[in-house]
Amino acid sequence: MATTANIHAPLGAVAVLRVVDTVLNAKSAFRDAREARITRRALSRLSDAQLTDIGLTRDDIAKI
Repeated sequence: MATTANIHAPLGAVAVLRVVDTVLNAKSAFRDAREARITRRALSRLSDAQLTDIGLTRDDIAKI
């Protein structure tokens, strides 16, 4: 009978999983940064009156 105590991952499997996880995290970070940049660009094109209508100021755009 197999228990978790005597089951081992293949040699290098943990390293491969860490590399894959790092790549996926980097991809997610780049996607998030791109989305924030697009949002900031769109908001910066709005007038002050339009920003006020949606409850934002010019200072709020930099925080996004």
